Amino acid sequence: MKQLKLSVLALLALALCNPLAQAATPEKGLAKKPWQTLFDGKTLTGWHTFQKAGQPVSEKWAVEDGAIHFTGGRGAGDLVTDKEYGNFELEIEWKIAEGGNSGIIYHVNEDPKYKATYQTGPEMQVLDNERHPDAKQGRDGNRTAGALYDLQKPITPNAAKPAGEWNKARLIINNGKAEQYLNGKKIAEYPTSGPEWDAMVANSKFKGWEGFGKFNTGKIALQDHGDQVWYRNIRIREL
Repeated sequence: MKQLKLSVLALLALALCNPLAQAATPEKGLAKKPWQTLFDGKTLTGWHTFQKAGQPVSEKWAVEDGAIHFTGGRGAGDLVTDKEYGNFELEIEWKIAEGGNSGIIYHVNEDPKYKATYQTGPEMQVLDNERHPDAKQGRDGNRTAGALYDLQKPITPNAAKPAGEWNKARLIINNGKAEQYLNGKKIAEYPTSGPEWDAMVANSKFKGWEGFGKFNTGKIALQDHGDQVWYRNIRIREL
């Protein structure tokens, strides 16, 4: 019996030393890529205006107190990352002015035939739910803060903090699936392609839009909707 126990222990030791056995263990071999900062708190390095790479960004996109502050008024254009992302986890904090509207848009394509970021990229809504009319438009709150804009009813409604307070958003896109969180609460979960996605689009304002939701990679955008909004602590890791 003692010899049998020793043999079993020896086999276990060999298995643990075997790289293939380790890789089969949950989360083994799935090393997470490091977080990358998308905003250094001081400059707009790594960002440009949609369709205007290499050109100066409008002064309406200012950097103040460690945050990107869109100071309001139309014409500045959306701010987009220089780099494209496919599967990723994004963390970002935002604060909206009273009555304000903005959005975080992903998989944005900059082909010149698309004139706006939202023509290709789905949007995580940024909004003052109490004062902006969008909160009561759409269906079942699908245009409220944190929601997948105009496409899905929030899983957890009313997760947003009031205008003027910071909210923490999290967006995960991985292998055709997406999850959206606001202040630690899941707001949306959906496929990014396939029959279910197509049905969601067909039942939204984006029905018939040529490029909407068709790209698996693209830029991340912060929307100029004409209203004051602040973004900070922006980081991403690719999956």
